[in-house]
Amino acid sequence: LGRYLFYDGRLSGRLHKDSLMSCANCHIQKNNFEAGVNHPKSINGHPIGLTGKATPHVTMGLINLVWNFNGYGWNGFLHPSNPNPKKRELEDFVWMSVLAKHEIAGDTNKVKNILNSIPEYKDLFFKAFGSSDIKFDYVCKAIAQFIRTLISANSKFDKYLRGEVQLSPEELRGFVLFGTEEGADCFHCHGGGGNPLFTTNKFYNNGKDVEFTGENQDPRDRFSYTKDPMDLGAYKAPTLRNIEVCGPYMHDGRFETLERVIEFYSHEVKNSKYIDPLMHHVANQGIQLTQSEKKELISFIKTLRDDEFLNNSEHSKPQRLPGDNSGN
Repeated sequence: LGRYLFYDGRLSGRLHKDSLMSCANCHIQKNNFEAGVNHPKSINGHPIGLTGKATPHVTMGLINLVWNFNGYGWNGFLHPSNPNPKKRELEDFVWMSVLAKHEIAGDTNKVKNILNSIPEYKDLFFKAFGSSDIKFDYVCKAIAQFIRTLISANSKFDKYLRGEVQLSPEELRGFVLFGTEEGADCFHCHGGGGNPLFTTNKFYNNGKDVEFTGENQDPRDRFSYTKDPMDLGAYKAPTLRNIEVCGPYMHDGRFETLERVIEFYSHEVKNSKYIDPLMHHVANQGIQLTQSEKKELISFIKTLRDDEFLNNSEHSKPQRLPGDNSGN
């Protein structure tokens, strides 16, 4: 049921073909359930919603979220600690996305009316929730449960850990760089062989900028939620699983390629009083990788691509949606 709803454009509460929008419009499977750099309706990775407004940040991948306990979104505001009871769970994220003007810009009552008019959906909701009276709360629960099934764990690196394949010498050298402080020092924020998520799901100011207050303050950084001044300019470290297909990169999509990201961490890190202490190489403006080391690091990062996940038919759009013979 959640898979059907995830891909159903009628989630907008509209029926005209030009007014349909679903979660899948901006969370595309082949792009790790992100929008991606080549999204047809986006500005530098910021998808454009039904009202013509772009999202304030680039999308994050809907991957392995069942193990994320530090909050959803770039700033983690969707967390059980949020004083607003409607901003705590993944289900709340679905609700907010349907209502948001820069996303689906829908009306929950209209969505319910449309779904309640479709006998196939009423049967599916009855099987899932014991009631054929479709409530929007059920819609959110079903979609959230589908998202929790989006698990990536069969990349080349996973197969290497299981002893099924070998990494190339270049990939192995990249693995060493990734996991050592004297190397590329990636593991503090993105984990490593001992952290299969390849993210701590924590929040860091990684030295992209130096000014974070006044007109330079982002109303959606980590500080906007915690009010801790040391969280100014801090954002979640995204998972590196399938990161090869996730560009553009950073919360604002400022880097289009992985090569530019590595170049930033090598030579362009900016110091400020808000930078995270884990940015150990900031005094040298970065980790100063050589050209060969950059290639080795990217070679390793690409071993985290899970083509089985990116092409899993159980996660893709169904051939037919309930009550829809048009293929919308």
